[in-house]
Amino acid sequence: MEYSPIYQNLHVVSSSPVKNKLFVFCIMLSLWVYMLYCCVGYCSTMPSLMVSTASSKHSQHLEKVDPNRTQTRLQNEGDLESEHQEDPLDSLDPLFGASSRDLLNNENDLDSRGGEDWDEIRSEQRTLDNNVVSSLFNDSGPVESKKLPQAIIIGVKKGGTRALLEFLRAHPDIRAVGAEPHFFDRNYDKGLEWYRDRMPETQEGQITMEKTPSYYVTKDVPARIHTMSPDTRLIVVVRDPVTRAISDYTQTRSKKPDIPSFESLAFKNRTTGLIDTSWSAVQIGMYAKHLERWLQYFPKDQLLFISGERLISDPAGEMTRVQDFLGLRRVVGHKHFHFNPAKGFPCLKRPEGNSKPHCLGKTKGRTHPNIDSEVVQRLREFYQPFNRRFYQMTGHDFGWGSWS
Repeated sequence: MEYSPIYQNLHVVSSSPVKNKLFVFCIMLSLWVYMLYCCVGYCSTMPSLMVSTASSKHSQHLEKVDPNRTQTRLQNEGDLESEHQEDPLDSLDPLFGASSRDLLNNENDLDSRGGEDWDEIRSEQRTLDNNVVSSLFNDSGPVESKKLPQAIIIGVKKGGTRALLEFLRAHPDIRAVGAEPHFFDRNYDKGLEWYRDRMPETQEGQITMEKTPSYYVTKDVPARIHTMSPDTRLIVVVRDPVTRAISDYTQTRSKKPDIPSFESLAFKNRTTGLIDTSWSAVQIGMYAKHLERWLQYFPKDQLLFISGERLISDPAGEMTRVQDFLGLRRVVGHKHFHFNPAKGFPCLKRPEGNSKPHCLGKTKGRTHPNIDSEVVQRLREFYQPFNRRFYQMTGHDFGWGSWS
């Protein structure tokens, strides 16, 4: 009995270090998981930098190996200048087989994406980091994998494609990459696995999407997309071709302020009113000519044509059409939009809560320069037969311009 107090004291002393060790172990385990999360978040940004660096070096190497490439492009542009203008619907086939005269065709991919895409890329990175952490603590969650896109926004430049993509990304059943991959027009030689790797991870039942507006006007793209999947759903955002051309010029001038005037670029001969159809800003708006090429590979019911004007005036209505076309629930509606009078187009907002609406970046909604009314009227007359043909082909009258 005289040893019992000593025994009890020894028991208390021996149990206390065990608890301390367990406590320290838990702290160390938490720190280890946090450090692992930080490392994964940092390392996941490295491949894109490596790919960008490798692509840059590869491009420089090609220029050194094949100095005739630049000369060939200049010759193609010269051929376009020699084209003479005849009937607008019948005499432009040779033109569409060649390269268009684009004042920004040498700009790099960073500029072509627009500054706001970097915010989207950072947002996608944060989403990726959150998914990594979730997978560490929830092994039984839905399986995600990268898939080739089932639907693509193929055009048109300055038609409203960025706005449509952002509206679609508000839908829980859509996952879309923010930056334009330019796979089918610039990076096709890199293969489908490279393309797949650019896509976000999706769960079963979600749709993978991307948008690259130059696809619609690029000759080889319809056949290439059809080869990937003949069931691909295609979305085209179109806009009054005259307004679109002016918007295109405005974007170019914001990057190259010293370019010639809109009028001098739009006409081969201002006196005779001869339009320069080799200028890409004019050529893109000849929607009917481009659509003929797509209908050789895809039935009309696999293409949806969205009005860029109505995407501004009635975004919920156009989103209903898109969601139905993609076979999705009608989730994105009136409650998701808030019109911003300063920018002149709708912004996204969360239906619940009082969070600030998300608007497109400062590169959207630029003020257009004043164009001579006679120039605008001549362009409307030029586009008239193309527009009428486009209305017939799509079965929809977009109501562009007055032909009085």
